[in-house]
Amino acid sequence: MDRSERFYKIEMLIRSRGCVHIDTLLAELEVSRATLKRDLQYLRERLNAPIEYDAQSNGYRFGQESWRGTKHELPGVWLSEHELHALLTLHQMLAGLDEGELLGRHLAPMFERIHAMLGLDEAGARELQRRVKLISTARRRSKSAHFELVCSAVLKGLRLEIGYRKRSGGTQGGPPDMRELSPQRLVHYRHAWYLDAWCHRSAGLRRFALDAMESARLLEAKAQRLPLKTLEAELDRGYGIFAGGTEQWAELRFSPEAAAWVAQEEWHPKQQAERAADGSLLLRLPYVDKTELLMDLLRHAGQVQVLAPAGLARAFAERLRAAVAQL
Repeated sequence: MDRSERFYKIEMLIRSRGCVHIDTLLAELEVSRATLKRDLQYLRERLNAPIEYDAQSNGYRFGQESWRGTKHELPGVWLSEHELHALLTLHQMLAGLDEGELLGRHLAPMFERIHAMLGLDEAGARELQRRVKLISTARRRSKSAHFELVCSAVLKGLRLEIGYRKRSGGTQGGPPDMRELSPQRLVHYRHAWYLDAWCHRSAGLRRFALDAMESARLLEAKAQRLPLKTLEAELDRGYGIFAGGTEQWAELRFSPEAAAWVAQEEWHPKQQAERAADGSLLLRLPYVDKTELLMDLLRHAGQVQVLAPAGLARAFAERLRAAVAQL
């Protein structure tokens, strides 16, 4: 067993038996006397365990429950060293998503305890975290105050009033568009946060980008909750983040060079892919708005052909001609 498992074993033995003979600890842990001494010292100094040596019984027991001003308690989840390393990696991923360190400040004490269980001081913890690097591009930052309010509205089931400004067709010089919403769920997509909500003014489900919210206010009224199946049927049908509209199916043929990459990608959960004898890839997928699909198709310009529908093929050709005209 690794060291973190030994810590829990020592804790369990002393709590259950009161005082444990040193030979019993050595046999149960299957370690040398020197290793046991190091483990006990670490438990005392780093995890504040009130372990005392009882000379009369030649064993170890817990002394007073209050130790250095705090009540002793090991972390409540039994994790192996590998699982602790995985949690620290997840911490780095979370830090990449955390807006304004809203979540990080609440989780910091837990990760400090994980560092302690792994025997890491502050410098060691920083070094370990630098061994995991996350690269984000074209990230859009949401206002932290609005993010926290939206999270509260979703989790508490309360209505939200927002001032919203669309990027296209919005009144850039005038006041923002005011909406009263019943929040349903938060969505993170391509380095940006969105709120799926029932819009009471429009009487329908809508998706709002958090970074386009200019104001947010939590209301006392209860939100109108909808089943998740309703959200999925209404907002998750098409390609990418765009929702609403009539579902259509795109038929795309990728060259053998592009197919080597695209075949390993999921463009949509309902996609249908078929490799041809020449190595090319025929990909079929649903979409309700062509905007984002066209953006991704342009990444493969010269190596993808839009077979259907005709409207999508024309729009793709127009984008290509407009790009060439800029040269």
